Amino acid sequence: MLELENIEGVGPKTKELLNKIKIYSVSDLLYYYPYRYDIIKRSDLSNLEDGDKIIIDGVIEGQPTIIYINKNLKKIIFRISNKIAVLNVTLYNKTYLYQDLKFGKEVTIIGKYNKLKNTIIATDIRFGILPPTAKIEPIYYTTSGLSVKQISKFITSILYDDYEVVDLVPRYLNEKYNLLSKKIAIQNIHNPVDILMLKKARQKIKYEELFMYVLKLNYLKRKISNDTNAIERVIDREKIDKFINNLPFKLTLDQSKAVNDIINDLSIKKRMNRLLQGDVGSGKTIIAFISIYANYLSKYQSALMAPTEILAKQHYEEAKKIFADYKMNIALLTSSTSSKDKKEIYDGLESGKINLVIGTHSLIQDGVSYKKLGLVITDEQHRFGVHQRDTFKNKGISPDILSMSATPIPRTYALTIYGDTDISSIKSKPIGRKEVITIFKKEKDITDVLVMMKKELDLNHQIYVVAPMIDGDEDDERESVNDLEEKMNKAFGKVCKIGIIHGKLDSKEKNKIMNNFENGKINILISTTVIEVGVNVPNASMIVIFDANMFGLSTLHQLRGRVGRSDIQSYCILVAKESLERLRLLEKTNDGFEISEYDFQVRGEGDLFGTRQSGELGLKMASVKKDFKMLLKAKEDADEFINMLFTFETNPEFEPIFTELKKIDSLD
Repeated sequence: MLELENIEGVGPKTKELLNKIKIYSVSDLLYYYPYRYDIIKRSDLSNLEDGDKIIIDGVIEGQPTIIYINKNLKKIIFRISNKIAVLNVTLYNKTYLYQDLKFGKEVTIIGKYNKLKNTIIATDIRFGILPPTAKIEPIYYTTSGLSVKQISKFITSILYDDYEVVDLVPRYLNEKYNLLSKKIAIQNIHNPVDILMLKKARQKIKYEELFMYVLKLNYLKRKISNDTNAIERVIDREKIDKFINNLPFKLTLDQSKAVNDIINDLSIKKRMNRLLQGDVGSGKTIIAFISIYANYLSKYQSALMAPTEILAKQHYEEAKKIFADYKMNIALLTSSTSSKDKKEIYDGLESGKINLVIGTHSLIQDGVSYKKLGLVITDEQHRFGVHQRDTFKNKGISPDILSMSATPIPRTYALTIYGDTDISSIKSKPIGRKEVITIFKKEKDITDVLVMMKKELDLNHQIYVVAPMIDGDEDDERESVNDLEEKMNKAFGKVCKIGIIHGKLDSKEKNKIMNNFENGKINILISTTVIEVGVNVPNASMIVIFDANMFGLSTLHQLRGRVGRSDIQSYCILVAKESLERLRLLEKTNDGFEISEYDFQVRGEGDLFGTRQSGELGLKMASVKKDFKMLLKAKEDADEFINMLFTFETNPEFEPIFTELKKIDSLD
């Protein structure tokens, strides 16, 4: 098969641009699917209204003219004629096309129709006449310097060559569903014969993706069950119970059940792969610490990995308090850790002197090696890629994995999406916590919001204020962190201290601001969603979210979870121009499981399945939400096929599927 650089038009610079969008080979190019299609067919000229989108082909009449309106605005005007009509065309700021717009040339014009002037304001121009049937044009994601037209041209130039395509759907299933061959499907994805063939092609690719996804989950589950390197521990239940009884609070029933699930997993010679999902503020962290203590008693090291330095530091401080009376050596490892301290921590992990390390991605850097890593906990695990989690597996014998997520997933979907994982769910809140009261306010009622904020400040409580972005343009009506800082200073600058935090600040500055907020030196903290995950300030009793309509429900629910972390009555104020049904849902419920169910039905898996992004799932075309029925069918087929696969291992037809599954071994 050709190399990329052997394709006509692909030089070193273009190859670099293709690499930028993760196209490194001809195979990558073939599997670089369009994200949508433009269906282009002639407009009916008999009943056009002013402002209608119009697509028309014809022949250029006369010589086009360039008109210079000002320094930055130029237009080309010309006429086209066909058998039905003569129309004027205006094309703005595309004077480079002038040389190609010759008299008598056939063109297709796409644009808006101005009825008064009988003119098309063109948005696009194609050279050539439309085919008799609709033309289906693939649209690809691209990057600066690389056009959709170029990508399409490169793909078309190799699309009908003699190359091998591996079909990962067993023959009997292809026949059962009357699926296209893989090669014909790929050809029709990039260059559809017609709408029907495009639908069939998409059906084939989607089914194969979903079938292989579920098959890989089944394979992983078998692998975990048969893992001879799994850790065998002696669990001291008596000491664990004593540890739990010494906690300054009582565990809820859900927490106790989750602890029991995990301790049972740690007790047997089988690698744990468990997801602990619990609503915001439901007390997942203490379960993590109990698990760490059980692992410590068995003389194994633990690693707790958080998505942000702020959260890692918070876990570190909490762990020091919880384990203050126990001889546990705890270290914090982040990108901000000094070189001297890093070396000391690396040595401590390698020698086994450090029992628990808490940190960010720094925990899986090349220089980090563990003497006896037994338990890996990833907090807000959807923020880590599969490969990052798998890197941990290479650093220990075969450590147990506990993933924590505050994005609850409805059980029906969780069982399908997390087929390789056991799930523990916490639905109840810790004892003594009050439900956060959520109130929607229109932008025009901002005075009411300021009055509510003043009441909380008078009680010496603290407030989060959230904006959808850091800086705003003059034309952008959305609130930014900088806009809100100015407004909050006007309203409260004389009576309280206001701070801002966002992603552009360096780690040192972020930590300083969060410390000041935690210590009560800042009364109002203005932020982007950087505070969405895990930040815990018990005295914060109100969060005000501006342009709430700009956020997904799961994000809003996570943000709301920053308050209500003590026995203080807390409030979440959602501010937007107009009331939306989904925002009103947050006024009615604090149940993250109910919210995620609604989010799944209305918005799809984008927010909900942040826990496993589509790319991570290996899905380029299929969608968990839109193709859920197909996913259930693929699951049924894959569940049946996995047994057949291992029964007939020598069947050459199954060799490509085995090869694909064995790639999972290389990650492990």
